Amino acid sequence: MTKKPGERRLQILQTLAAMLENPRAEKVTTAALAAKLDVSEAALYRHFASKAQMFEGLIEFIETTLFTLINKIAGETPDGAAQAQQIVTVLLGFAEKNPGMTRVLIGDALVNEDERLQARINQLYDRLEAALRQALRIAQAAGSWPGDPIAEANVLIAFVLGRWQLFAKSGFKRSPQDAWDTQRKFLFG
Repeated sequence: MTKKPGERRLQILQTLAAMLENPRAEKVTTAALAAKLDVSEAALYRHFASKAQMFEGLIEFIETTLFTLINKIAGETPDGAAQAQQIVTVLLGFAEKNPGMTRVLIGDALVNEDERLQARINQLYDRLEAALRQALRIAQAAGSWPGDPIAEANVLIAFVLGRWQLFAKSGFKRSPQDAWDTQRKFLFG
């Protein structure tokens, strides 16, 4: 049975993400990944030039997923404050559903990897903050947001990053969405 093009590549990324879900995970090596897939390391390198490229694949998945959802929210929800709330909800929910990806998002899985990977995650944070800032500017223009969209978008992204961090550091026991309904009222009045 032949595999479709890209199927093995996807399988490698899914296995890598699954390995990152182990809260006590040691550094993921290509040898361990190959063993988990029951292939040789050389087989991994037929699909990815390096381990950094594998992590880039995970980051691309994260970016595509999050910004598809954020763009949908922006297109369907005219109220800027509601957009910002929904964006934060999506960010918290994504982490909860994807613990391995959360380790990538907080940079935990990228320690001792190519520094350009952390730079790319930092750019992702900037883009997420910009999406929140834009939503709050829409709310401000409509007269429903009295605050400063720049400072408050920064607070919201810091909140999200903190919730992701707590989730990962608790061994994925402390849900990023714990008490979100109460926190939402505090953050959005």
